[in-house]
Amino acid sequence: MVQRHGIARDLTVCGLFTALTAVGAFIKIVIPVGADTMNFTLQWFFVLLAGLLLGSRRAFLSVSTYLLIGLVGIPVFARGGGPSYLIRPTFGFLLGFALAAYVMGKIVEWMHASKPGACLFSATVGYVIYYGMGILYFYFITHFVVVTPDTVGWGAIFAVYCLPTMIPDYILCILAVTVAGRLRPSMGRLME
Repeated sequence: MVQRHGIARDLTVCGLFTALTAVGAFIKIVIPVGADTMNFTLQWFFVLLAGLLLGSRRAFLSVSTYLLIGLVGIPVFARGGGPSYLIRPTFGFLLGFALAAYVMGKIVEWMHASKPGACLFSATVGYVIYYGMGILYFYFITHFVVVTPDTVGWGAIFAVYCLPTMIPDYILCILAVTVAGRLRPSMGRLME
């Protein structure tokens, strides 16, 4: 019976964070970028909370489930869903969510991080992974998969697709560390 309780608890908690991440996609500010637009959403905030509170395995499962739901066609991403998202240059940022959540969770586990400084370090590492994956994927897709005459270089990718959201996203890191500190006692009891 104990094992069933653990599985049910894990499914419930992971499902909750999957749902929160999906809801976060629809809480957005639209930023004009040339002829296109970019969405600043709260997905990253909920990914941060998953990484800081759930541990590596549960955080990765939660975010990966979110990605799979979107890729099968359920419109949980900021601009819909479906397998065509795989060739969107900005899909790398979504992939970065999963790796960042896992690594943040692993850092929290290794450091037994409950102190704000350790959690901020974990969130900062996740932030670097998130942006790194996004930039690398964007470059790969625009240079090797969907090549267009107006293909842009590293500097333009960084300036156009990262710079407008980097400071707000880092503010979300600080906010998530604060919220995680408040939620940790309750989550600890739930996860026992």
